[in-house]
Amino acid sequence: MPTVSVVIPTYNRSDVLPRAVDSVLEQTYEDFELVVVDDGSDDGTLSLLDTYDDPRLRVVTHGTNRGANVARNTGIEHVHGEFVAFLDSDDEWHPEKLGRQLARYQSAPEECVAVYCDFEYDLDGTKGRLLSVAASVLSEADDDDRPKEGGKELSGEILADYLHSGAGSTLLVETSVARAIDGFDEELDRFQDPDFLLRVIQEGYLGYVDRPLVTRHETGSPPAETVERADEQFIAKHASLVRAAERDGYSVQEAHDLLLTKLYLQEGAFLDAARYLRNARLEPRHVPGVLWSAGSGLRDAASSA
Repeated sequence: MPTVSVVIPTYNRSDVLPRAVDSVLEQTYEDFELVVVDDGSDDGTLSLLDTYDDPRLRVVTHGTNRGANVARNTGIEHVHGEFVAFLDSDDEWHPEKLGRQLARYQSAPEECVAVYCDFEYDLDGTKGRLLSVAASVLSEADDDDRPKEGGKELSGEILADYLHSGAGSTLLVETSVARAIDGFDEELDRFQDPDFLLRVIQEGYLGYVDRPLVTRHETGSPPAETVERADEQFIAKHASLVRAAERDGYSVQEAHDLLLTKLYLQEGAFLDAARYLRNARLEPRHVPGVLWSAGSGLRDAASSA
């Protein structure tokens, strides 16, 4: 039985999937299996995977497209390892990713059940270099003095958007825990990473490797209206945790209003952005991100005029 099982869900990503698969097969820590869940692709994904001659790679298929969270859960059902780690099919790992996370797990408190790591952005497209810098601003990266490890007490950090785990590509978690919490919520269209992490920390301690071991390739984002609906769904699901976090001084709703402000600004929907900006948690460190979003929306509006 392998120590680690890696799950990559994919759907019509044959152009970038090899980058993700290769980054797993090139790990310096070698006691793992890789389970790729093809979620009903029709772009030659299965033929591509057939070209790999590595006994550590297994492929599980869905007859129809059922969504990324269902695919992740299918992977959880089929893994054999003590730990399961997730990787989105358009992202990639650094070679030492698994090794460093397992080392942190071993040195963490006994109640540790999961370890995540830092990540970096590499945005695709003609404005990739500029956008890579902007992504760092827009992500509102955590202050150095904010907690990055712990248990249930991290709920407020996650809900108020201070702790950005990128769990879908960074997280290593005990397989028994992933199964005990019923995997990823298949009803959520967005916010599946913080939702999953909120439930993981109810089971034990979350460790952290303070090093970017994942490169995230952001190839696009959904419309702000889609994120708005998903945000309402996420906040409603965790209403009791939200109330508890706000009693503890976290500005949860204001943080989510800030996210929607920036997304609507980027689309040039300034009236919708203003609706959320009125209630947003706007600290000095947020100003560059808001200004960049507004500038992006203005540039796109001018170019399409």
